Amino acid sequence: MPLKIRELVFATNNPHKLSEVQDLLGDKFKLLSLSDISFFDDIPEDYDTLELNASQKAWYIYERFKNNCFADDTGLEVDVLDGKPGVFSARYAGEEKNPEQNIKKLLVELDGVVNRKARFRTVVSLIIDGSEHRFEGIVNGQIIEKERGVKGFGYDPVFLPDGYNLTFAEMDLTTKNQISHRARAITALVGFLKNIK
Repeated sequence: MPLKIRELVFATNNPHKLSEVQDLLGDKFKLLSLSDISFFDDIPEDYDTLELNASQKAWYIYERFKNNCFADDTGLEVDVLDGKPGVFSARYAGEEKNPEQNIKKLLVELDGVVNRKARFRTVVSLIIDGSEHRFEGIVNGQIIEKERGVKGFGYDPVFLPDGYNLTFAEMDLTTKNQISHRARAITALVGFLKNIK
């Protein structure tokens, strides 16, 4: 593997995401944040799909800094809400991107609803030497009626993954990283990187 591919920029300003992904990458790759490359602005997210937003963010950084990089976009997709909040998950309750208000709005919309099936879906866009590669990770579960747990971020306190009795916000990072949508997408990304000649 060329040495330059071992250093990757993760196009995010979210410290929680950075911590999760660095834990997944281990010491095989050096992960740089946007602040590490002196980028402190918001990256545009102009599209209505996770795929296109992830792609836009990755290309935005690659074209400006010429660093191999990757970006992700993640959405919570609730069956009974026709896949909402989806690509608008972070700003579901408004442009201020307030996680508590997003959860509150979601729980109000699901009040009295029996079918609470949902899934987290992450799409990762990787730009290596001017070529794009995409990876996806999905975890299915349901939205519980009241928040539980203080770990994690976003909708983690109300998302109960299938097969578990702990919400994402009640799990330690190691457990979450074994099953999460982002973990699955990043695992696919890492597998791809390891096979590059």
